[in-house]
Amino acid sequence: MLAYLIRRLFAAAVMLVVIVMVVFGIFFLIPKWAGVDIALSFVGKQADPAAVEGVREKLGLGDPIYAQVWEFFKGIFAGRTYTGGGDSIHCAAPCFGYSFRSEQAVWPVLTDRFPVTLALALGAAVLWLIIGVSAGVLSALKRGSLWDRGAMVIALSGVSLPIYFTGMVALSIFVYGLDLFDGQFVPLETSFSGWFGGMILPWVTLAFLYAAMYARITRATMLEILGEDYIRTARAKGLKEKTVIGKHAMRSTMTPLLTMLGMDLGALIGGAILTETAFSLPGLGQAVLNAIKNQDLPIILGVTLITSLAVLVANLVVDILYAVIDPRVRLS
Repeated sequence: MLAYLIRRLFAAAVMLVVIVMVVFGIFFLIPKWAGVDIALSFVGKQADPAAVEGVREKLGLGDPIYAQVWEFFKGIFAGRTYTGGGDSIHCAAPCFGYSFRSEQAVWPVLTDRFPVTLALALGAAVLWLIIGVSAGVLSALKRGSLWDRGAMVIALSGVSLPIYFTGMVALSIFVYGLDLFDGQFVPLETSFSGWFGGMILPWVTLAFLYAAMYARITRATMLEILGEDYIRTARAKGLKEKTVIGKHAMRSTMTPLLTMLGMDLGALIGGAILTETAFSLPGLGQAVLNAIKNQDLPIILGVTLITSLAVLVANLVVDILYAVIDPRVRLS
């Protein structure tokens, strides 16, 4: 197990370097090759030439590419000082960039909004796992029944309906129609009950989409596994059905579900843009949308980095869980 863990940590470290290099290339190299003035992108088209030149010096855009990459990479772990245009700006580690428009480092903006997005992603994940996996297992065990057909129709509806539409319908019914929720976000430190009540609809709306997908995947995987020889052998030995399903079939079913969970949860931690916009949640998704509107490139860059890192960490956790669920993975 230790050797397996070391291999996965080393692979994650290598992937981290690759992610930083790719993000740097997307935001700095490709625009440069396309003839775009990167400094102008960071300060806006209405900035005066002196301000643009100052940002160009601060970012070191005139330095060799390897020097720019090193400063960008070093800033994430050791901080960075932007010098040029007659002044100096220090960005403390971890430095995910500096917004020259709002004159603030990107990292505090991300950490301020990250708890909202994390709570949204984790809460929805708990719901969609419980509902989706349970519905998928029951549909597989009762194949062809009324429950199976009904659950799959609902799952198909959940996958097909745009999440923004589902959010608007939920608001119309439960907030403006039945008046069960006030539809306002309340910070956790202000009131737990107010925060919890404000998060219920976003959780359910986001979970509805993913629960539908997980139900369909669980059903298909479970049906395939129930036809395997080792399941028939377990039943032939006289094991109870709940033992066959819970101990043997579910263990194999969890492998593809963990893969999906790692990708989905990692991506959502980077910001569920549509859900946060529909319910006015001050998370990373809303920050990205505002940055796009204001053309605040450093914020977009920072969220891109943190999303990539979230996917990396989520998949590392999934790899470790693989080894816990299936010991054969450690030897592969």
